[in-house]
Amino acid sequence: MTTLVLFDIDGTLVLTGGAGLRAMALAFQELFDVPDAFGGMPMAGRTDAWILSDAAAAHGIPRDAPALARFPDVYLRHLAVEIEKPHPRKTVMPGVRDLLDALARRDDVYIALLTGNYEAAARLKLEHFDLWRYFPCGAFGDGAADRNSLVPKAIARVAAAGGPAFAARDAVVIGDTPLDVACAKVNAARAVGVATGPHGVADLRAAGADAVLTDLSETENVVRLLIAD
Repeated sequence: MTTLVLFDIDGTLVLTGGAGLRAMALAFQELFDVPDAFGGMPMAGRTDAWILSDAAAAHGIPRDAPALARFPDVYLRHLAVEIEKPHPRKTVMPGVRDLLDALARRDDVYIALLTGNYEAAARLKLEHFDLWRYFPCGAFGDGAADRNSLVPKAIARVAAAGGPAFAARDAVVIGDTPLDVACAKVNAARAVGVATGPHGVADLRAAGADAVLTDLSETENVVRLLIAD
């Protein structure tokens, strides 16, 4: 049996030191002349399309405004600058490199991404940390208002990339928010919460995660957990 392991990015694999939020705010200000457009808005675990839709509604911008279609490209331009800036909270999370190396060596594991990031933004972030090379494909936040739709999309992308044919029950979603847990559970996948983001162990357990880890640093234990029947 092969297990499909789907990784979230922000708060799970890496921290960007706020580069994503800064780039989003700069893009929104450039397009709509609204400063700090995302201030106070919940973002953790949400797809980029969902976040943009909420901001547009909050600031009275019509859904059919032409500039909204330009937002991803403008955001990506700003993100390319912001991701290069030093920040004390810009890092690869504990254990991530060792875990990805260990999983990449196994024949009974297929690793991919499941993230709310736009695909181009996901690539930019992970290439910055030299992690993109581990992931042949994934499901991304382009046009996905609802994160719960991403598990079947990830399975379809794996098949399209020449990977195994998976059912949702063969998948494990690793993420740092209750929304990551929810998207796994609603699709009958397993959910592993990792308390390296804004939510602690208790929050992730309360959300219904099948297992919760403080981080991904105990490689052998994490691998055993992921491939358990």
